[in-house]
Amino acid sequence: MAALLSWAGQAQAHAGDQGFVLLLPTDFYIWSGVASVALTVILLGVLPDRAGAALFRPLHLWRWQGRDARHWISGTVALSLVVLVGVGLYGSRDPLVNPLPLVVWTLWWVMLVTLQGLVMDHWRWTNPFTGPAALMTYLTGERAPLRYPRGLGYGPGMVGFVAFAGFLLADVAPADPARLAVVIGLYWLINLAALCLFGPRWLLRAECVTILMRMFARMAVLGRHRGSLALGLPGWQLLARRPMPMGGAIFALLMLAVGSFDGLNETFLWLGILGLNPLEFPGRSAVVGPTLVGLCLSVVILLLIFAASTWAGLFMAGVRGRLALAVRLFAPAILPIALGYHIAHYLTSFLVDGQYALAALSDPFNSGADLLGLGQYSVTTGFLFQPGPVKAIWLTQAGAVVIGHVIAIILAHVLALRLVQGGRGAVLSQLPLAVFMVAYTFFGLWLLAAPRGF
Repeated sequence: MAALLSWAGQAQAHAGDQGFVLLLPTDFYIWSGVASVALTVILLGVLPDRAGAALFRPLHLWRWQGRDARHWISGTVALSLVVLVGVGLYGSRDPLVNPLPLVVWTLWWVMLVTLQGLVMDHWRWTNPFTGPAALMTYLTGERAPLRYPRGLGYGPGMVGFVAFAGFLLADVAPADPARLAVVIGLYWLINLAALCLFGPRWLLRAECVTILMRMFARMAVLGRHRGSLALGLPGWQLLARRPMPMGGAIFALLMLAVGSFDGLNETFLWLGILGLNPLEFPGRSAVVGPTLVGLCLSVVILLLIFAASTWAGLFMAGVRGRLALAVRLFAPAILPIALGYHIAHYLTSFLVDGQYALAALSDPFNSGADLLGLGQYSVTTGFLFQPGPVKAIWLTQAGAVVIGHVIAIILAHVLALRLVQGGRGAVLSQLPLAVFMVAYTFFGLWLLAAPRGF
């Protein structure tokens, strides 16, 4: 039992993927996970209608008190971002030494996004746009001069998120410090200017990072409810809110599609489809076009399958003319799956790249400084070659995928009860979508164990 770690992706790509081939009895784990999800579907068919909703009832902890300091914290984060961009432009060009790519692709994209979805909505405070925008409004004494066009909806946000995914997955060097600094600096300046022009609605509809963070915040176990801090099963905040607009529902599906393709595009299967020998990979520059095409196809295919599954369920339940509402209701239910994939996909990269991030933050200019007091610090990967840790990593990854699917199925069932009268009708309306989720469980677990070409 061993693991083979491929580090080529770290020097040229985003946060290194899990990137190792497990010689574990993966068939057993895969089918066990699929069986767990399938059993959940069966149980929902026989349990009382109120049982699912009762699982998501939040526990109120204490009244939410204290002055909101989010603009001060946001301003501090924005200032830190400016410093990091400067370090990216003028510091080391080594992505494992310069703190910018490590902070962006490891601490933010892996750790902070995961905390946003698992624990609480920290983006309310750590959003680097709100503080500077509030300061500019205070200094000028003027509010946003323009109104955000309602006709645009979530369109700019969806385009921005697909562009972000394209940069992450297809760019030849998204972890190059100077290249990343230019992209992040321009993105921050453009969106800050648009926020000042169009007001907060720009963040809610057009700034893709804020939209993504707000989506994942609906999965957090901690949240505010009726003036109190509340604790509940992941997804309780989604049930406590009104249905998303159609644009928001589509954005949630985009998140799952991008995460799935992120896992697929480095596998031997994908490289075989492209006609490339995975053992003689020619480099990212040779697959920029196919990667972008594959990304867009993944988005279109997932949207079509989800819409078809939803329509088939409504047809079986005898419901007509409510497809749009059903998509708005059920699409957010896949957010636990997207979060589970995100955790599973980046777990090993975080365990290793997180160590590099600490070292880079302690010595941001590679000058021999030790700001964090780490002393004689060295990065270790030895645990990736030991059977015990490797098995623990795999079980954690598989558990994240399976638990995400189980929660998604229960959420979808509870939401179906709001759309279809009677438990039998709700179960029928969910059968095609449940089959889709069971198949997706198999696909997700297979991705975790699939060998990778780079």
